[in-house]
Amino acid sequence: MDFKKKKVLVVGSGKSGMAATRLLLQAGADPVMQDGNDKLTEDILREKLGEVALADGQSLSFVIGDLSEEMKQSLDYVVLSPGVPTDNDFVNDLRSCDIPILGEIELAYTFEKGDVLAITGTNGKTTTTTLLGEIMKRHQQKVFVVGNIGNPYTDEVMASDATSVTVAEISSFQLETIHGFKPAVSAVLNITPDHLDRHHTMENYRKAKEDITRNQTKEQVCVLNYEDECTREFAGRCPARVVFFASAHELDDGFYYKDECIWKAENKKSVKLMNIHEMTLLGIHNVENVMAAIAMADAYHVPMDTILETVRSFKAVEHRIEYVATKKGVDYYNDSKGTNPDAAIKGIRAMVKPTYLIGGGYDKQSEYDEWIESFDGKVVALVLLGQTKEKIAECAKKHGFDNCVFVESLQEAVDYCSSHAKEGEAVLLSPACASWGMFPNYEVRGNMFKDMVHAVK
Repeated sequence: MDFKKKKVLVVGSGKSGMAATRLLLQAGADPVMQDGNDKLTEDILREKLGEVALADGQSLSFVIGDLSEEMKQSLDYVVLSPGVPTDNDFVNDLRSCDIPILGEIELAYTFEKGDVLAITGTNGKTTTTTLLGEIMKRHQQKVFVVGNIGNPYTDEVMASDATSVTVAEISSFQLETIHGFKPAVSAVLNITPDHLDRHHTMENYRKAKEDITRNQTKEQVCVLNYEDECTREFAGRCPARVVFFASAHELDDGFYYKDECIWKAENKKSVKLMNIHEMTLLGIHNVENVMAAIAMADAYHVPMDTILETVRSFKAVEHRIEYVATKKGVDYYNDSKGTNPDAAIKGIRAMVKPTYLIGGGYDKQSEYDEWIESFDGKVVALVLLGQTKEKIAECAKKHGFDNCVFVESLQEAVDYCSSHAKEGEAVLLSPACASWGMFPNYEVRGNMFKDMVHAVK
């Protein structure tokens, strides 16, 4: 795909859109950055973009609001930022003009010179991606860790070469706009209801996740979770060679957890790899994340000694069941990345003490029954804030849990927990909801929580 002297519309001016614009400028294109937010100005967008160099005859333009018909007719390509729904009226209008539409991941991949190891799933992506990135850095000289993890692929891909490896965390939003993207090794960690406000149906969401394998063949590998009904069923349709990992079943081939150890099985013969107490990560969900990373690295022929050395030294990802501090004998944990019920289930299951649980936030049309049922007597009080607090409280009451406390802010939630939790108990921020509406993202929410906890006297 040649972008030289092509007029390319970049929709969205967030981190992804800015990175895509910079890459297009390097590729000799004439980008047009568009954003529908009428509070923005061209000066603001230029400042966000930073200093860029234009070649002779190259152009860079900005559009705030709608596109003119003349502009639409002049476009050669459209690059959508992940936050832009692919079925909104604006995108459908562009599609009706027969303009090729791609996403930031696909744009970057057209310039990729090395191999890509790609990870998707409802939960566990960031931990698995970060761990796999650390494993690859011990094995290979040139490694990039990119994607939904916060480092745009388009910012790094021009530095790739034939010897490099890119480890990519890919969201369902990003997978909606791929065409030729083809990882050497992929993984679908799990598929549980999430982002249904965007994908509308579980079938659409599931297909988006499965599309990570769309262009793979039996020469490539896809790592799948045997315990997840959706991914286990997908194995029969997956175009790549499947490697399973399992946390509750002993496998004849693949990686599995048994007797507090991780095992590798080949042709019904098993070899013990490590005891999970050698790891610093908490919870069975992290055992699954570790097995997925091991399986991907093994498929890429990384020596097992290198893989296991990295696993043993790896620390928990920020905002994922992250220990913050102990105040007056009470342990505080930040699980702000628990942005859906399934992720929050893993958070509460990792707790071993009576827990004050802080939840609630933006409504992604999730259901909370299984989350409430997972409390298993551990939750002392459910402290709720945000758009979903009444919905969650009603669900909790339906399941026989009545100790719900409504607060108006995260600070009020921390104040309540710090004044009520006793020595030997724990406080866990694990919202089961997105941060939007109250915070720009889950990182800001988690960092504010940590600041508030450190301020507790």
